[in-house]
Amino acid sequence: MTDKHDSLVAVVKRQCPTCVLVVPVIKQLLQSDRHIDIYCQDDDSFHDDINLILDDRNLEQSFQHGIEHVPTLIRKEHGQETGRVFGWNRKEWELLTGIKGLGEDLPENQPGCGSKSVEPGVLEKLQARYGAVPITSRKIEFSKWDDPVEQAYARGWTDGLPIVPPTDDRILRMLSGTARRPNEVVGIMPPNMQSCTVEKVAINAVMAGAKPEYMPVILAVVEAALKPDFALHGVLCTLSFSGPVILVNGPVTKSIGMNWGGNCLGQGNRANATIGRTLQLIVRNVGGGVPGEIDRAVFGNPGKYTYCFAEDETDPDWQPLHISRGCPPGSNAVTLHQGHGLTSFADNAARSADELARSLSAQLVNEVHPKKVQIANVIVAISPEHYRIFRTDGWGRKEIEEALHHYTTRPGRDLISGAQGIKEGIDEKYAEEMMPKFWRDHGILLVRAGGPGGLLSAIIGGWSGGRNRDEVRPVTHTF
Repeated sequence: MTDKHDSLVAVVKRQCPTCVLVVPVIKQLLQSDRHIDIYCQDDDSFHDDINLILDDRNLEQSFQHGIEHVPTLIRKEHGQETGRVFGWNRKEWELLTGIKGLGEDLPENQPGCGSKSVEPGVLEKLQARYGAVPITSRKIEFSKWDDPVEQAYARGWTDGLPIVPPTDDRILRMLSGTARRPNEVVGIMPPNMQSCTVEKVAINAVMAGAKPEYMPVILAVVEAALKPDFALHGVLCTLSFSGPVILVNGPVTKSIGMNWGGNCLGQGNRANATIGRTLQLIVRNVGGGVPGEIDRAVFGNPGKYTYCFAEDETDPDWQPLHISRGCPPGSNAVTLHQGHGLTSFADNAARSADELARSLSAQLVNEVHPKKVQIANVIVAISPEHYRIFRTDGWGRKEIEEALHHYTTRPGRDLISGAQGIKEGIDEKYAEEMMPKFWRDHGILLVRAGGPGGLLSAIIGGWSGGRNRDEVRPVTHTF
């Protein structure tokens, strides 16, 4: 005789062939002196030969018992689990139950199926419904008549576009994308200098429409934005057009499906769009950076919704930006630039690297103002067709950067105030000097990106706060 306090729990589903296979075994267990509870995940009738089926279509028991496969058979002694088996294996079932001769007409072994409780998106819903939810942010309850999307607008949580309501299960799913603790403080978010935790990052990532696998990149972006050199408070408060521009490097760009090719600065790619949008929502919802209040931009720019792309690293001869800035090969990194709108560069005539560099430089000197120097940094994104011209002549990163700095350096007499009949300009004391347009060490961020087919490249201008060379500069952060 078995102890009256011993019992068995079986979890099955009708759609699982192995669960149907073990029906004769379950009947044997029902005829023994062991108490057994049988839960079915998808059909409370399960099988015509078994009447004592408990309905678990809400998956509560499956969740509470941590079921990952079916069939699962659990042994309990005095209410505590002392063993479990899953799938069908005669020796294991006999050892667990202490009953010999189980399923003698069945094969010795047959693997089971996945539990419905661990299907994609289900586990987080069950945890939110039946488990302990490790979310400490203040929860806002709406009535069943309220539209959460409209409530988000009314409460000022959006950037002007609809957001995904951050329900408990969605937040838990987003947090599954990182091993970092939800209450870990990532940094202090300006302008209100509020603590920004991993949990708050996840909440805003949900609202932005991101996927859990983007979380490592998003957390790296937030950490980079909060570095002193990025001067996020200044970027936010400026009257200028600028906002954070995010460039991602490394194997992660492929694994999460980022776009570095055609239309990489446009719409259509979820990772590009939502990683950049998450940072903007965090600045708004955690830091309090609201347009018309602390955000005083005269015009702003469309990139203040989102401005994020990856570098094209498909040519092994090209040195990616993050490696040129000191990151180890094979690493993942984000580079943040205080940037604004996109300027097109179209040269269909140049056929040599030097001709193309001269032509591109003629466009670059117009950044902010043609007569201002060392006032802003720029991203120069070379398209595949323009890169082919450089590469044919044997030019790589070093040669292109050297030429651009050389050809954007001009005589001071052409740039001083009043020269060419234009009041704007540099101080007259620089009239006899050659004046570089950009800081030599970080003024030009050269990357490869864009699609084939057009002799076009792109320039992403920068915030005039870049004149403060030692206080404001692009930031590269590995993760």
